Amino acid sequence: MNTPDPELLERYETLKDQVRHHRRAYYVDDAPEISDAAFDALFRELEDLEALHPEIVTGDSPTQEVGGNAVFSPVEHLTQMYSLEDVFSVEELETWFARVGSRLTQLGVTDEVGWLAEVKIDGLAINLLYRNGSLVRAATRGDGVVGEDVTQNVMTIKEVPTKLTGDNIPAELEVRGEVFMPPQAFNELNDARAEDGLAPFANPRNAAAGSLRQKDPAETAKRRLSLFVHGLGRVTGATVTSQHQAYELLASYGLPVSPYSKLITGPSDQVAQEVIEYIEDYGDRRHDLIHQIDGIVVKVDDVTYQRQLGYTSRTPRWAVAFKYPPEEVHTKLLDIRVNVGRTGRVTPYALMQPVLVDGSTVSMATLHNKDVVKAKNVKIGDTVVLRKAGDIIPEIVGPVLPLRDEDVVYDFVMPTHCPACDTQLRPLKEDDVDLRCPNAKSCPAQLTGRIEHAASRGAFDIEALGEEAATWLTNGPGPNPADHGGIVQPTGPGVLTSDAQLFDLATNGDEELKAQLADVYVWREKRSQGQPTGVWEKVPYFYKRTTHEPTSNTLRLFEELEKAKTQPLWRVLVALSIRHVGPTAARALAASFGSMDALREAAVAQDYERFTYVDGVGEVIASAVMEFFASDWRLAIIDAWAAAGVTMADEVTEDSTLLDGVTVVVTGTLEHFTRDSAKEAILSRGGKATGSVSKKTDYLVAGDNAGSKLDRARQLSVTILDEQGFQDLLAGER
Repeated sequence: MNTPDPELLERYETLKDQVRHHRRAYYVDDAPEISDAAFDALFRELEDLEALHPEIVTGDSPTQEVGGNAVFSPVEHLTQMYSLEDVFSVEELETWFARVGSRLTQLGVTDEVGWLAEVKIDGLAINLLYRNGSLVRAATRGDGVVGEDVTQNVMTIKEVPTKLTGDNIPAELEVRGEVFMPPQAFNELNDARAEDGLAPFANPRNAAAGSLRQKDPAETAKRRLSLFVHGLGRVTGATVTSQHQAYELLASYGLPVSPYSKLITGPSDQVAQEVIEYIEDYGDRRHDLIHQIDGIVVKVDDVTYQRQLGYTSRTPRWAVAFKYPPEEVHTKLLDIRVNVGRTGRVTPYALMQPVLVDGSTVSMATLHNKDVVKAKNVKIGDTVVLRKAGDIIPEIVGPVLPLRDEDVVYDFVMPTHCPACDTQLRPLKEDDVDLRCPNAKSCPAQLTGRIEHAASRGAFDIEALGEEAATWLTNGPGPNPADHGGIVQPTGPGVLTSDAQLFDLATNGDEELKAQLADVYVWREKRSQGQPTGVWEKVPYFYKRTTHEPTSNTLRLFEELEKAKTQPLWRVLVALSIRHVGPTAARALAASFGSMDALREAAVAQDYERFTYVDGVGEVIASAVMEFFASDWRLAIIDAWAAAGVTMADEVTEDSTLLDGVTVVVTGTLEHFTRDSAKEAILSRGGKATGSVSKKTDYLVAGDNAGSKLDRARQLSVTILDEQGFQDLLAGER
């Protein structure tokens, strides 16, 4: 067997990591970072690479998985929730029809086949479980096998019956559906949020996802969520012969079924043409429906044929989703400015005349760097083509050249000084393309980024302190957006002028500093029937406008900051924004040094040899840590956090060193662990969790669909554990 090219393997691992990251950002965090089209391109490249080089395919590839990882209480679905294969053109759809038709012929199917076409709801996938007619559980899709328990919140949706009606109700019924927020309800919610001085949701899908994940079901109940069911999982005690009959049956039980579906029968060429016409029809009126859609789903109607066609590990072979292309609109490019991130990196972004695209108003889009601006050939003053797929980040495609007025437009020039603090910009290294602001200590923009990062899930995990809250903690409201094209331009300084003050806002923190939040005002655009009016007003952000009391989110911020003080050392290290120190390096450093004092002592002494003892910490990370601890103002942050009660040393227990020096690889699907929770269990016991099997691997934990890693472990005589064996290992019983 030929050894795969190392560059090929490196690209494969990179693609897997990128797809997992962006899938989690979309499905779990509701914070997508790239467009649907960009994600689809990544996923297709991964699929193509695996198709061309099947010898490199591993069981942990995202092509073998569905959706994201769970973050709430995990529950296992009775039957797997699958994703759908996507097609993006009529030609790809016709190819899919031909492939399925050929397979049916091979199976001996000679009769005309029925097909069901239905709109694809742009919402949040849900799985309802009824036993003897009573709703016992509702869960999000999660990774397709294990989802998030959101039962109490789903019970607040009026369309969801807690008790089924009708005759012949199955003893056990697993129903798939989609939770969404109707446009009118979305507009009313945003009006109410604006009245309370809160930022509006970007679009109905984000609003639905955020509403369903409220910790208090009473809050979910205040938001008008809806649901349509569109499929079945396990059914015990009833016979279902077709997809359309399943819909009739579900409707008879009192479950809400979409009105937007059509049964199509006839010769294959006629069916394909009718499906295309159906796609075109709903494409023309996609914004006139009672919910947002992002495509059309086509299914083989007959359940027997569905079973015969079967499934891949990720998708059913009898269904496909035609995805509408990203919507494109024209708008005016008002300006190109730069954003300064937490590390000082300066990134151009576009300010545009606000325009409605795919359900949300867009006024900004990233341009990545000056080379991208040049490549796109956009000039300030241009009319540009803007597109945005679903609820993802908007992208400028390019200028509308016939509308360019050379007397009006002008080129973007990268600034020489930081727009936030006026410090002269420079590259970090001589050959760097990016410019950075070197004023890390005092630059308000970098402070905003660091505060947001400290609160992120990989650091202190402070849910109430997101991007917007971080912005208004560290900035003032800036000029009236009505005078600047409707663009909000925060300007520092704000209540927080240093990272060191963060925990002064905790429940037991500085009362004087917390009281200053009452004076934090922000610009909000008045809305009428959900639509922006162009009129802006200043409203309090952390306090209620009417009662002048802290908002529930503000009180939650105080509480979560107090709880964050007890986070383990590795999270504190991540929160400090040390360059190159993410969760993996932070865990290694925390495990090796055990305390901030020990790490500080080695760094201040420039004891490079001590850092070489830390597994996974090389020259780059060691140099970055030593540079961090050489800065007095950064040491002051650590001292201030420690004085506030933040944990600066990990408690050493028998469990914390149980797997010291042991390398474990987890592959396949486990019943009681997600991929992240299995990794956490290993690392918290001092072990090393890696993604590839080698001679240094001590144990391979093999779940269902373990794939090639299991074969590799057998070749190398690595000890293989099932899930019970893994639990015994974690308990110190091996």
